Amino acid sequence: MTIRGAAFIAGIYEHPGRDLPNHTIWDIHTEVAIGALADAGLSMSDVDALFCDGTAGFGVLTLCDHLGLRPTFVDNTETGGSSYLAHVGHAAAAIAAGKCSVALVTLAGKPRTGSPPVKWAAGPETGFETVWGTASAAHSYALAAQRHMYEFGTTSEQLAEIKVAASIHAQYNPNAFLQKVVTVDEVVNSPMVSDPLHRLDCCVVTDGGGALVIVSPEIAKKLGKTNAKILGHGEAVKHTSNGRIDLTYTGAVWSGPRAFAEAGVTVKDVGYASIYDSFTITVLQTIEDLGFCEKGKGGEFVLDGGLVAPFGKLPFNTDGGGLCNNHPSNRGGITKVIEAVRQLRGEAHPAVQVPNVQIALAHGTGGSLGSRHGSVTLLLGQEDA
Repeated sequence: MTIRGAAFIAGIYEHPGRDLPNHTIWDIHTEVAIGALADAGLSMSDVDALFCDGTAGFGVLTLCDHLGLRPTFVDNTETGGSSYLAHVGHAAAAIAAGKCSVALVTLAGKPRTGSPPVKWAAGPETGFETVWGTASAAHSYALAAQRHMYEFGTTSEQLAEIKVAASIHAQYNPNAFLQKVVTVDEVVNSPMVSDPLHRLDCCVVTDGGGALVIVSPEIAKKLGKTNAKILGHGEAVKHTSNGRIDLTYTGAVWSGPRAFAEAGVTVKDVGYASIYDSFTITVLQTIEDLGFCEKGKGGEFVLDGGLVAPFGKLPFNTDGGGLCNNHPSNRGGITKVIEAVRQLRGEAHPAVQVPNVQIALAHGTGGSLGSRHGSVTLLLGQEDA
C-alpha cells in the first residue's frame, strides 16, 4: 500500500510563545489543537484520530480525556525529534486503510520554564556510554562533527554557515526566539560547548508546541482551501551496531530513498527543504545523506548562501528553524512540517518565500547522531503534484 495522495495536511498551527511560564502542557496542547483545526476549517467534533508523543501523562490517552475526544485511531509513537514526521506518515496510512478521516497531531512542551525532563528507563548501553560523558546531546553530536571533520576536512566555518542562513531567515519571523542575524565569525567565536560545537552551533531551548490536521482526500475537497498533498514518507533507525558505528552518516541514507521512491520524485524536484537542525552538524550530514550533494561535500554545499532563501541552491528552514526560531519540547520535527506547508501555500514571509514551490521536503532526526536515532523523511506537494 502506498500513501501517495492518500491524505492531505489541511491545518497547521505553531504556538507563538517561546517562554510560557503560566501555561500547563495541557493548555498548550489545547491552544495548538484549536488553532490547527481553525486553520483547516474544522472543529474538535470532526476529529476521529489523535496523535502525540509520550512525554506527559499517559500520552495520547490523557490527551483524549483532556480534549474530550473518542477517536477510532490513536498513535503514541515516540522517536524524539522525528516523532512528528512519523505521525504524519502513520496518519496517512491510517486514513488510506479507512481507519479514520480527520487526524489531529499535537505537540506541547515546557523545557524552558520548568517542565521536568522526560524520565527514560536506562538502556543496556548506559553503563558503557554515560561514564565517558556522552549523556549530553551536545557531546554526542560533537563526536559526529569531529569524525566528519577528520574524514572530509569539514571546518567550523562551514558549519557556521548553516547558523548564519538560519539567522538570516529568523529576522523575518516575529516569533523567533533569536532574531539577530549573525556572522560566521560570531558563530566560531561563541563559547565552546563540546569541541568542535560552539554555543551558536546548538539549537534554542523553547516552550511551545504545534499541531497538524491531516485529512482524507474526500474531506480535503470539501474544505475549499489549499492543502499539502502527502507524496512520500520514509522511516529508518540507526544505532551503534554493538559498537561498530560509522559517525559520518545518519539514518537519512535509508529514510530518504524510501520517501523519494514512494513520491516518485528526485532531489532535483525539491524546491524547499525543512531539515532538522538540533545542531549545525545535523543539517550538514542530512543534506549529504538525502542526496543533495556528495558525501563529504556538505561543507562546500552550504557556502556562499547555499541555504539562504529564496534563491539559494537549497532554501531551508525559512522560519529560522531550531537553531533560531523554535525547538518546542526538544522535538522540533513538527515545526519542520509546518514551515514546509507554509512554503507550499505561499504563506512564508515574503522575504523568504521560495517562488512557485511544487515539492517540499521535511526531515526529522530524533535521538543522537553519536549513538542511536530515528530518521523520518516526508515529501509534500501541491494538490495537483
